[in-house]
Amino acid sequence: MFAGITTGTRRQTRPTGPETTASRPPLVRELLLVTALFLVYKFGRQLANGHEARAFDNADRVWSWERALHLPGEGSVQHLLLHGDTLVKAANTFYATVHFPATVAFLVYLYLRRPGHYLWSRRVLAGLTAAALVLHITVPLAPPRMLTTAGLVDTAQVYGPSVYAATPDNDAMANQFAAMPSLHFGWALMVAIGLIMATRSRWRWLWLLHPALTLLVVVGTANHYWLDAIVATALLGAVLYFVPAPKRLTRLPAASKADRQASVAQPALASQQTSLSEPMPVPVPQQAPASPRTSAPQLSEAVR
Repeated sequence: MFAGITTGTRRQTRPTGPETTASRPPLVRELLLVTALFLVYKFGRQLANGHEARAFDNADRVWSWERALHLPGEGSVQHLLLHGDTLVKAANTFYATVHFPATVAFLVYLYLRRPGHYLWSRRVLAGLTAAALVLHITVPLAPPRMLTTAGLVDTAQVYGPSVYAATPDNDAMANQFAAMPSLHFGWALMVAIGLIMATRSRWRWLWLLHPALTLLVVVGTANHYWLDAIVATALLGAVLYFVPAPKRLTRLPAASKADRQASVAQPALASQQTSLSEPMPVPVPQQAPASPRTSAPQLSEAVR
């Protein structure tokens, strides 16, 4: 009667979400799109060139606002870097080489491993960059390394390496009056947020060290004010508010102790049910062999 009984186990499946349903966008299209966005930003920054007087007036205002807000002086951070040539050169190298490659590596990783998070991150970075471009054009700002009132050292020009020309007029590739907001910090902060959202490791919060180190570098090398990073954070927060984020990846729920005991007991129960379903064997009586005492009279009778 137990022959038809079968036992089953509950299957745990990962909930369907953006990471399980989002398809990876075509690679060629994404390369063309990201390249076009970068070129628009690169050449759009050039529109702020030629406004040197406004850039220095805005720099004086920003410096005064920071002192009114009692923000720490940028010189205190630079003083730490100037303790040794190796440290300040490392900061200049970080500023020159990490910003763009780190962002590209971030997008490549998400494209290959987390397509849903890639699309979200690419949209956020594009929105942040567009908002920054508007401010770069409308509010030209000289960096603190150019501001005499700040009394800071242009570490890139003194110690190297530098990504800027010695004078802004001779710099055809970069706009040195586009200090606010700091996209070095804004992109680094988005990289950390994107990786925290797209990964499940308990150590994922350590990605926040990337924007923290970037902030110390951009301020210590006198390329940006504290307010440049604050404005970048505010713009990023606004873009994140309007661009819907994908669902965070979650681990499968761990099996409870009762479930684990049940899964262990199920094979034993199945074997018992199988044994109960088999017919019981019927014992066959066997004839006992004749003993020597009973065979002796029969032998004597036969002799007679």
